Amino acid sequence: MKLANFRQLFSIRDVRNAALGAGVLVGGLGLASVTYLAHLFGNPRLAGLAAGASLVFILLILIFVVPPLARGASREVSQLNLPFELTPGGAIMLVLVAIVGFSAWNTANNLLFLVLSFMIAAMIVGFIAGGVCLNKLEVKMRFPETIFAGEEAPILVNLSNKKRLFPSYSVVAEVRGTERAESIAAVDIRRLLPAFVARRLVKAPIVRRTLDYFVHVPRNSESETKSLHIFERRGRYLIKNFELSTKFPFGFFRHRRRLPAKETELLVFPALVPFDNHVDALQIESGAVPSNRRGSGQDLLALRDYQPNDDLRRIDWKATARTRHLTVREFLAEDDTKVTIIFDTDVPDEGDSKLTLREKLEAEQAGENPIVSPRLERGVSIAASLMAHFNEDQADVRLVVDGHIGEFGVGKRHLHDSLKRLAVIEPTNSVDPEISLAFTAIPELLLETEAGYNFLITARPAEEIPPEILQKSRL
Repeated sequence: MKLANFRQLFSIRDVRNAALGAGVLVGGLGLASVTYLAHLFGNPRLAGLAAGASLVFILLILIFVVPPLARGASREVSQLNLPFELTPGGAIMLVLVAIVGFSAWNTANNLLFLVLSFMIAAMIVGFIAGGVCLNKLEVKMRFPETIFAGEEAPILVNLSNKKRLFPSYSVVAEVRGTERAESIAAVDIRRLLPAFVARRLVKAPIVRRTLDYFVHVPRNSESETKSLHIFERRGRYLIKNFELSTKFPFGFFRHRRRLPAKETELLVFPALVPFDNHVDALQIESGAVPSNRRGSGQDLLALRDYQPNDDLRRIDWKATARTRHLTVREFLAEDDTKVTIIFDTDVPDEGDSKLTLREKLEAEQAGENPIVSPRLERGVSIAASLMAHFNEDQADVRLVVDGHIGEFGVGKRHLHDSLKRLAVIEPTNSVDPEISLAFTAIPELLLETEAGYNFLITARPAEEIPPEILQKSRL
């Protein structure tokens, strides 16, 4: 493995911790061997010193080696479909059972045996009751038609208990899914690691969201709740399955049961932001605007003599009386206001590319998105807000993203289609703005929208944008 690839996978801290852990383990094994040999050759003083030193090494192992291994094991276990897991309270209970059991066996005290039997019985009853509590439960949920990032979204959750005899208590309903088809570092993983390792690491991490908590669901009945959830980021969420869990009755075990769900794609639209005053002022001019063509608008173009097939309602009787022959009014045609929103996904390097593969994977496992650019997210929100603003004013709007030209349209359906495109935008990086897909499409688009507005949303400074584009668009 090349040094550059090694640095992508392991940091100096990882190497230091690995060396320290290996040294502690080797030292502990060496002291254990010295203790054994000292006893074997009849040197109790050396054996005592080696045993005392080995205790120090055991303490170092507990501090430096066990916690990282435990954290890694915990992440792996959380991805497995285990029917139950031991809670911290259950672990404490097991320790107490071991202590009481050893004391009862060592002292032969009947009272301690009685206490031990109650403790074991409580754990057995709690284990069985928790498993029965989750049997024959079904969950359904309904999302709203539109979900915007940063806004409360009402979600209806229905939990049905099909058991004939037993109710269910203290049930937590969760939904499990992914935010993308593959890991954000899938390309780097395949480039740096062998295929058999990459196949496992390129899978997108599972994202869990708690839907609601049900205190009591009676037998042969159902309970429906409405809860408000806030999605912090725009994007795509692929729903895989549901997970029901309970710690009923004593909290010693956390039983869980996964239920299959129809794989559903949930799109979270970008957050809407307020405009500047000059954008709000455009609302007065939105709608139909006069053009330079004859038509059936409201603005007068000219007066002319009457011709056959002219609409009699256009006769100007005052002008007719004054000129002594029939005179009709001609009007300007009206065009709907056309708005073109051009979005440039090129974002200057903001430091995310400096992250190593290991750091990207750790951030992704923690539920963060290391490729998110604050400037891009701000631009996406502005584009979405412009779409919603002019759509509400019944203006024809289209969205252009990196040269992919959308159609002009108006209405709720057209708005949602455009917001879906904005919801899944990801940043790109081009060194030369002249070859940017967004900039190559702009000159032709500006010629099509004479009676309208053009908005260019880009992270580039104004001096990098061609002047002919700046003159015909709002930046």
